[in-house]
Amino acid sequence: MSPKDLKVLFVCAEAAPFATVGGLAQVAYFLPRALKKLGADVALFMPKYGTISEEKYHIEPLLEGLMVPTDAKDGPSELECNVKVRYGGKWEPTVYFLENHEFYEMRGNVYGYKDDPVRFALLSRGLLEFVRAVDYRPQIIHANDWHTGYVANYLRRKYEKESEFRAISTVFTIHNLKNQGVFDFRYASPMDFDDGKSMPASLLGETIRKQSALKRGIIYSDLVNTVSESYAREIMTSEYGEGLHDLIKELRDKFFGILNGLDYTDFDPSTDHVIKKSFSTKTLAARVENKIDLQKEFRLEANPSIPILSYVGRLAEQKGLDLMKEILPSLLNEFPVQVIILGTGESRYRDFFANLEKEYPGRVGCHLLANFTLPRKIFAGTDIILLPSRFEPGGIVVMEGMRYGAVPVVRKTGGLSDIVSDHNPADNIGNGFSFRSYSPLSFFGAVVRALEVYKNKKSWYQLVSRVMREDFSWDKSAIKYLDLYERAIEFRRDRQGSVINPTLE
Repeated sequence: MSPKDLKVLFVCAEAAPFATVGGLAQVAYFLPRALKKLGADVALFMPKYGTISEEKYHIEPLLEGLMVPTDAKDGPSELECNVKVRYGGKWEPTVYFLENHEFYEMRGNVYGYKDDPVRFALLSRGLLEFVRAVDYRPQIIHANDWHTGYVANYLRRKYEKESEFRAISTVFTIHNLKNQGVFDFRYASPMDFDDGKSMPASLLGETIRKQSALKRGIIYSDLVNTVSESYAREIMTSEYGEGLHDLIKELRDKFFGILNGLDYTDFDPSTDHVIKKSFSTKTLAARVENKIDLQKEFRLEANPSIPILSYVGRLAEQKGLDLMKEILPSLLNEFPVQVIILGTGESRYRDFFANLEKEYPGRVGCHLLANFTLPRKIFAGTDIILLPSRFEPGGIVVMEGMRYGAVPVVRKTGGLSDIVSDHNPADNIGNGFSFRSYSPLSFFGAVVRALEVYKNKKSWYQLVSRVMREDFSWDKSAIKYLDLYERAIEFRRDRQGSVINPTLE
């Protein structure tokens, strides 16, 4: 199938620049654009949060009085919504916004409410009612994470008798399996256990809060993918499967992995005005100006010969920060290194890094608040980027760092396994340093290997140049998504007219 013949409706809880909380928003921004560049007709559907400025983004009314069924026995049978639109351009997708006063307009945050399952089930059902109301028929609905897991569930259980819906294929992307909603399904009582195959509960009842939208997305979607090939395999194990590994193994034939990409136009050290000095692989020596600028920014000794180790990201256990707590004091005591930390999150990590900065003045610099420009300065000036994650579905931060010449030291897990190949000094191959065992000793050893190579400036510059030449562009990922969409369409075509209900398959 030619991309020009493909119509995709992308649905998610957040998308840059309208509402940005995590990496999902970046995927929702860059992937649809990359697909459009390949010729596909792509649109985006998301909530119209109260923080989204209609004036700033040129959002217009499109459909008023969209009545979304609640299936409630007590209370209103429908919820009234509106749909507004921001029309796209040549490379920019059209964005449809589902507007509801109570669940979106009056909320100050994207997530964090007890009724989040209701809010996002409304998004899923509202999308299908929108498709029906405007006679809009995508071939693919691409849902993302637990928030939109109900899309395929509604489609196959509530709309299964409507022929125009039966032909729509569904792809469900899991960006992080650990995020499953506000209810902890791992400790559900037998009374609260959700097998994922029953009818979706009423939007207005208590039951929907204890139904697993993620599990239902896995069961009812035609195909499921994660944001890296290695993570797709890992979640079939009890260690990474978050209680769903048996289900995933059972349905493994419809699981795929596609590594997230990076927009190489947006992330380009040769044109980036945020950094002190632009540079490329041909002008790599100019990168030292960014290193000195970074040292001054964080009040470190301005000495380009001192290696800088940096961490950029959430301060969370998932990111392997317990390992960093274990090894950083020893590294600072035994090696002439500098350390930079940027991120916000759990107080136990904030306190540790703040104290480390006080204990090693001029050698440790921290910015323990959210910041959207400092990461690029860090990437452009640091020598080594650290990410010793417990698990890592994608690894976009490492891609960003590598684009700007930061050599990665990572744990070999998830997307990091697909991004980083170990440097072999004998053959001068590889693009970083990794370790397998989640232990301080293994992490320490990987950092020391990197510092030893750093001593040889010729080898180090060759490594940095190789790191920068890696191609993790969204263009490559988008081609793989086109193939996945074609597989999903074939899957749905094979079952159309025979098996409708996945519970009988």
